[in-house]
Amino acid sequence: MQVNCLSFRQPYAGFILNGIKTIETRWRPLLSELKNCTLAIHVAQRDWEGSEWRELLTDALSINPAQVEELLDAGERFGRGVIAGLVDVGETWQCPESLATDDLQDLQRRAVLPGLQGKYLTVLSSPRWLKEPLFSRGHKDLWTVEIPIRLLPAPPTP
Repeated sequence: MQVNCLSFRQPYAGFILNGIKTIETRWRPLLSELKNCTLAIHVAQRDWEGSEWRELLTDALSINPAQVEELLDAGERFGRGVIAGLVDVGETWQCPESLATDDLQDLQRRAVLPGLQGKYLTVLSSPRWLKEPLFSRGHKDLWTVEIPIRLLPAPPTP
């Protein structure tokens, strides 16, 4: 199966594949052309710089510190430098500079990131882990990968 792939730093790759992060943010509409397509998730070698995600998990999502550690461990199940899973790409839009506080907080919870104004937001859904990791060097922006059929997860049950 040939699909587009995008590299994510941890903990965000794990958050996407474990269904915690359902909105991806970028300063340009990188994923807008992939609406209704599947995207492969590559786990980068490096971590995300900053820890604002931790506060959003504990405060906005009411996840306790032990659960945060479990989430981090779950996101590392295949290690780094691998294509670990797939996600479906939805609508992309630019977050307005002014947005009602409740709406902004909801988007920040779904993105697990503050400061969304002006960024392009893309809905991600149906995350699924591959049966085993596919080792691959990361790239900047999107690239195309070939995922062997034997690694594809079972289709979701309706």
